Amino acid sequence: MIHSLWLRLLVAFALVIVVTIGTVYAFVSSGIRGEIERYEEIMGQIPILETQEALAGHYQKRGSWDDVQLVTGNRSAELGTRIILTTFAGVVIDDSEKEFSAGQQYQPGSADDLQGNYFVVFSEDWEEPITLTLYMDPRLLPDDIAGSPRAFAEAINRFLLLGGLLAVGIALLLTFILSRRMSSPIGVLATAARRLGTGQLSQRVRLKEKGEVQELAQAFNAMAADLEHAEQLRRNLVADVAHELRTPLSNIQGYLEAIRDGVMEPDAATIRSLNEEASLLARLVEELQELSLAEAGELKMVFQTEDLVNLIEQTVASWQPQLTAKGMALSLDLPDELPPVKVDWQRISQVLHKLLENAISHTGRGGTITVSAVRQGGWVEVSVADTGEGIPDADLPNIFERFYRVDRSRARATGGSGLGLTIARRLVEAHGGKIDVESKLGKGSRFSFTVPVSQRLL
Repeated sequence: MIHSLWLRLLVAFALVIVVTIGTVYAFVSSGIRGEIERYEEIMGQIPILETQEALAGHYQKRGSWDDVQLVTGNRSAELGTRIILTTFAGVVIDDSEKEFSAGQQYQPGSADDLQGNYFVVFSEDWEEPITLTLYMDPRLLPDDIAGSPRAFAEAINRFLLLGGLLAVGIALLLTFILSRRMSSPIGVLATAARRLGTGQLSQRVRLKEKGEVQELAQAFNAMAADLEHAEQLRRNLVADVAHELRTPLSNIQGYLEAIRDGVMEPDAATIRSLNEEASLLARLVEELQELSLAEAGELKMVFQTEDLVNLIEQTVASWQPQLTAKGMALSLDLPDELPPVKVDWQRISQVLHKLLENAISHTGRGGTITVSAVRQGGWVEVSVADTGEGIPDADLPNIFERFYRVDRSRARATGGSGLGLTIARRLVEAHGGKIDVESKLGKGSRFSFTVPVSQRLL
């Protein structure tokens, strides 16, 4: 079996070339043969026409058939064939071999291989032309005349055959080169794909070809880049989870060892510290589970028509004590006629909580947080803006990645797990909306997301 792509291309092209050239050769050869046969037929009629013309001229000149044997005898000797001239009724006028006498009735077929040809002789002495029959051998084409077109046809066929064989050879050579050239990029892609499958995710394909092959290479490179990015995210996730779990676990272990060694007393303060670390662990595990369900599309969602203004006001109210304690101002910018939305109340409230938590964590005392909403066609955009520290431009593309923190020291001063914004994005996307961020370093940030307007209002 032929498995190599270039070899299959070579065989396919070779078959096409051979069939094409063979068809052309057969067509041209058949055409030439037919033309040669027609040429011989026409040339074979020339001696007959010349004889008829000579006989007619003899009759027109003399006004009778006297001495007509001079014409028939000369033509017979010149052409090497027997000539019989009769009237239309078959009465012999002359026979070059004198087998039939003038005036006898000639029966066609009594002289072998002779063919009758009618012709008309016009004379000024006759009111009407006379019709005669000339019997001659139809195969009158001389060998020198007949051989020339046949030799020409054979030469053409020979050159066609040789030219076809040469064309097949050249075509096969070009096909071999082109098929190897065409299949080479596929081989490069296959090799890169095998290496990619073994875990070499840095594989990239660089091809100079244009068109579909170049598009395939670009698609492969994009896939490889996505896989490499996904693998890097997986490694980061493992490292981040390990880091996030290590701190509270180490604290719990330290407290327990201190109690075991008698260094600390299991009093209310110690138990409260242990409970805080356990709560932190539980929160991290819960957020990880929630994120995995959201990414798998398995979160249970209950979509209902809700009053978004009421939802925002209730969510913001729960943060008012913390805002007051930190000396921050909260501003609501909500229109009087905001349409109902089709959302899961709990999940959208969860998104707002995470955005407010993020804003409070990165806004200093005396800062302002503004929550606003505005309709945009079939969507309502909700935004949470703050006057806090802002986000560097380099960090904005990664702000919604798992465990990503602008704080490179990974300090826990803000108390966040690094999953809040990632979960918020997944929850918004589960509603069909999108979440975005705008920020200026030192001037604050603005997080916004969209939710769909209830269908009954569209």
